[in-house]
Amino acid sequence: MIGGEMSMEIRVLAKHGKGVREIARELGLSRNTVRRYLREPEAARYRSRPSRPAKLDPYKLYIQQRLAAAAPDPIPATVLLAECRERGYAGSYTMLKAFVASLRPVAAPEPVVRFETAPGEQMQVDWATIRRGTNRLSVFVATLGWSRDTYAEFVSDERLETLIACHEQAFLAFGGVPHEVLYDNMKTVVVERDAYGRGRHRFHPGFADFAGHCGFRPRLCRPYRAQTKGKVERFIRYLRDSFWVPLASQYAQEGLVVDRETANVAMHRWLREVANARVHATTAAVPAERLESERASLQPVPRPYAGLSKRPLEPLTSRRPILGLQHPLALYDALAGAVS
Repeated sequence: MIGGEMSMEIRVLAKHGKGVREIARELGLSRNTVRRYLREPEAARYRSRPSRPAKLDPYKLYIQQRLAAAAPDPIPATVLLAECRERGYAGSYTMLKAFVASLRPVAAPEPVVRFETAPGEQMQVDWATIRRGTNRLSVFVATLGWSRDTYAEFVSDERLETLIACHEQAFLAFGGVPHEVLYDNMKTVVVERDAYGRGRHRFHPGFADFAGHCGFRPRLCRPYRAQTKGKVERFIRYLRDSFWVPLASQYAQEGLVVDRETANVAMHRWLREVANARVHATTAAVPAERLESERASLQPVPRPYAGLSKRPLEPLTSRRPILGLQHPLALYDALAGAVS
């Protein structure tokens, strides 16, 4: 029988697509032995005779010394293969590459720093594309940083006027306006980053006018650092998994496609009864209950905006009328209840 190291090499070579005959020839084993250790990985635990040295064994010390001499810079496995070939190595590149990889330190993941804000200080906003094409569907998501209470709305486009209208509905739902709102690189929010110096951005004129009307400061998260607005990013994943996928799959079973009005009817109920009513994993509190405390720190909801937008905005109400429903309301209630 062969040892544990040789058994490991057999499994590694097999995972890299090597056949039984090729593995046997490369390791100097019989094909029956290779087949046995592929069928019975635990067989290597019982040794009846010393294991045969692998072809790479005489070169392992050389490889270790080469890597140590080059540290902290790496040496590619292809370069080490060429050097070992010059010294007589007749084994495979796969085994050498696996050995080199085992010697490299595993990079520790960058620690996630929880960035918390005071009540009323920040709201995080983002779009999520649900469906593309002629039947496009996106969802606007706004999460308050302190309470984690969230407002969301399905829309058919991501234009400036739509973004402004969604903000106004979010402020109404929260009962106030935060002091700053965090975004990524939305074209309807920012025209050019750092246009006037580091951290001094050129915002979209229409959106900047809307922000001044409402009294909040637009802020941008760091490029390629989506975790800066991790609160809203995590909620989008939660919304997809816990709301959208169950709802869309229920409709698909009936041969139907979820339209914007249907999605909003179901989601408003889900937000009220599930998402904002659950105990949040980070705060260990119910978002809707924390919102009651956070409202005292929010700015008052301003009058409806009628500024630099290119087309008239819909009248601002606490609830938008749902028009043109294609199915009975009882169906929406039943589906929303199933999702919740």
